[in-house]
Amino acid sequence: MLTPAQISACTGSSLEHANIYAIALWEAMDAYDINTPARQAAFLAQIGHESGGLRYVREIWGPTAAQAGYEGRADLGNIYPGDGKRYAGHGLIQITGRANHARATLRLKNRFPDMDVPDFEEDPSALMLPQWAALSAAEYWHRTGCNYLADAGSFVAITRKINGGTNGLDDRMHRYACAQSALDCA
Repeated sequence: MLTPAQISACTGSSLEHANIYAIALWEAMDAYDINTPARQAAFLAQIGHESGGLRYVREIWGPTAAQAGYEGRADLGNIYPGDGKRYAGHGLIQITGRANHARATLRLKNRFPDMDVPDFEEDPSALMLPQWAALSAAEYWHRTGCNYLADAGSFVAITRKINGGTNGLDDRMHRYACAQSALDCA
């Protein structure tokens, strides 16, 4: 079990934010086999970048040109006016789009049938709660094969899975180096 100090070092968060997410992250990493130093370092570095050091579990809305492009995107399931903003990124790995919010609900309900998983399509803000922010991130990580990429040391490939490209790669790499050092896996 990682300490809040290790989570802070790995994500670039304050100790206060690490304490808020510690239990949720422990449980999510355990549930999705993010259980080796290599996997934990890569996962925590990525969520550290995506969440601005565990500070943001909702995408900061401008809207930027990219965010304005969420509106009306059928591939994201954004078919109703206002869906772009309503289903902007939520959670520690910013789940974006109406369809992805609905899929996160179904996947977590299937994985945890005894838990009262919220309907994230109905209530996207539920993904901002530590438990669901962490579990949805770990579910995405697991489903996209990031554990195997972390085992292989393919951090840039993980970035592409999470980001669709390499936006913020320098920051992600810095957090990854810090995480590897904090977990003695460099």
